[in-house]
Amino acid sequence: MGRHHEVVEARGHLVDSHVMEKMFDTILSRDGAFEVEEFQIGRTNVDESYMRMRVEAPSEEAMAALVEALIDMGCGTIHGDDATLRTAERDRCAPLDFYSSTNHRTQVRLAGKWVDVGRQRMDAAIVVAPDGGAYCSRLRDLRAGDRVVCGHDGIRVLPESKERNRLAFAFMSQGVSSERQVETAVKQTAALIRQNKQEGKRVLVVAGPVVVHTGAQTALASLIRGGFIDAILAGNALGVHDAEAALLGTSLGIRLADGRQAEHGHRNHMRAINTIYHAGGLRHAVENGSINSGIFYECIKNDVPFVLAGSLRDDGPLPDTVTDMNEAQEAYAAQLVGTGLVVCLGSMLHSIATGNMMPSWIKLICVDINPAVVTKVSDRGTGQAIGVVTDVGLFLHLLDRALNQS
Repeated sequence: MGRHHEVVEARGHLVDSHVMEKMFDTILSRDGAFEVEEFQIGRTNVDESYMRMRVEAPSEEAMAALVEALIDMGCGTIHGDDATLRTAERDRCAPLDFYSSTNHRTQVRLAGKWVDVGRQRMDAAIVVAPDGGAYCSRLRDLRAGDRVVCGHDGIRVLPESKERNRLAFAFMSQGVSSERQVETAVKQTAALIRQNKQEGKRVLVVAGPVVVHTGAQTALASLIRGGFIDAILAGNALGVHDAEAALLGTSLGIRLADGRQAEHGHRNHMRAINTIYHAGGLRHAVENGSINSGIFYECIKNDVPFVLAGSLRDDGPLPDTVTDMNEAQEAYAAQLVGTGLVVCLGSMLHSIATGNMMPSWIKLICVDINPAVVTKVSDRGTGQAIGVVTDVGLFLHLLDRALNQS
């Protein structure tokens, strides 16, 4: 049986973003071959490059899989066909050959014109609306009669290129390292926060309870009060331990003032939950004066939205916690609209979940003492994630100092 071939093209910062290298490696790793028929390199640091190449694979199935992989990297076929549309026959059921999206900017060719895909996120179907627009849809949101993009014809993916100002933000291009100077990472994170605020983009924080355990809830509260944070995404535990710290001065029963175990302190988080229940929720606890400090006190006082997503292991949970996972996902995704930067602090599961909802043009900085956490966030598909391996408490206190005291 002869080898199958296809001609694809790509445009963008192919060289300095190492995209072309990844394309070649992908072809060879799949027992394919390539011949570059045309290559025009950008003459300046802002000019794009262009490449057209002939790709071969040992079978029709291997060719289809290879083209699909290359499309995700920014290639496109050159025969100019429109996207293939098939109709969903049942709710929540896409056609078997539906195109599964990436988190990169995507366009589909409809009636000879390239149309931008809205609501970009990874692992979704692309639906073409009656008005001719296109958008990403989770499988659970598909409805019978939806026109779904299938196969790989008429699809163009535009991966984010490497930062043009990468020398100004050098640590943003150096992967995960525990040897990175914390002060440098903090300084450049502060600069990114200021830049996004100046551009009118939102800055979100995804935080785990370690923020309170390390005594850094005062620093995060200060950042909220200073107007640097536009929303908090977390789980039930952050709300519980922030309330425990505000009400009883402990976190997991450990006194935050001196690090000593409080008498019967193991019960304190339950006492905090009970107090919030008596008040009717965090907002009411703030309004009646039960809570007068902390992360969610500042959120409520400064009209900064927050979402607490529940889980199977939660104590309580707090009345404010969203226990329906679909509703929690919707609430998280809603806060990501208009966001330019997400800073994840000591919460692996919520960081991965948030990253999977984000388009690739939103920057994500993941801070954790465990390098495996920041590596996992990137490996789970959030390729734009940058890891800072350090103590979350130290990072937050330095960040507060850089933004509020400079």
